[in-house]
Amino acid sequence: DDVDRAYFAVFDGHGGVDAANYSATHLHVNVGLHKDIVKNPAEALKCSFQKTDEMFLFKAKREKLRSGTTGVSALIVGNKLHIAWLGDSQVMLVQQGKAVTLMEPHKPERE
Repeated sequence: DDVDRAYFAVFDGHGGVDAANYSATHLHVNVGLHKDIVKNPAEALKCSFQKTDEMFLFKAKREKLRSGTTGVSALIVGNKLHIAWLGDSQVMLVQQGKAVTLMEPHKPERE
């Protein structure tokens, strides 16, 4: 289609790099292949985070891996920004020199 899209992501491994590397390799593929990427990018991001997690858990169990990762991704579709995150990774938007809060990071003390 004629809609411009851009995808960005950052992963912060915990207890090693396996989960972060896996996520960096697979999350964008899962987003791009998701059936709702065109009509519902937010849902595509959410489902793709869940799918990537399930895929890594299967690999981690099989290979006895013990790492984890936080992650944050931004998907720009036309003039709309969609953010998805897991853990305490954060996105900062600066608009006309001022920080705009986009999210509340996951913290152990939050439900």
